[in-house]
Amino acid sequence: MNRRSSFFAAVAILLVLLPLGASLFAKTWNTPGDGKEVILRSSDITTKLFPESVFFRGQSAPVQMRNTGGVHFADDLYVLMGLVDNSGYSTAIRTKYQAYLLTEVSLEIGGQALKPGAYGFGFIDGGKFVALDLGANDLFQVPSQRDAEIKHPVPLQIVASPTAGLYRLYNGRDFVEFKRSK
Repeated sequence: MNRRSSFFAAVAILLVLLPLGASLFAKTWNTPGDGKEVILRSSDITTKLFPESVFFRGQSAPVQMRNTGGVHFADDLYVLMGLVDNSGYSTAIRTKYQAYLLTEVSLEIGGQALKPGAYGFGFIDGGKFVALDLGANDLFQVPSQRDAEIKHPVPLQIVASPTAGLYRLYNGRDFVEFKRSK
């Protein structure tokens, strides 16, 4: 085989293998496929998706990137959440503002509506979940539930609920259910 034939054979092989390799590489990024939604773990969330520092009530707080999670919907929209270091805030704010929520879709949390945007939230005494606007004003409070059966409680995680289309946002053993709304 001469040099020219070898060159064209190599190019032909690359042209066949390149799309296959690209599709395998793309599948490793937890992108929704076949119309399915994907739950994102902290290892899936980079600073390209979720900032390292977030604005809330006149200050910026660092995000605990190891305690993040989210859902990547089939239409390429996201809901992302992460615990924050709230040590620079007053005690009154710190008790409620434990985490940050970014959503590109409307959500229903415990029966309450939340439009796309950025919010603070927390799990507070009395078995409640509170959602806050960026000015630290309560938007709503809903009862949270306790899951004594969860095998590995962690500070923040999202898991699929037994009901299709519902997700559970956990803070340790406490959780609220949320879903995408129209």
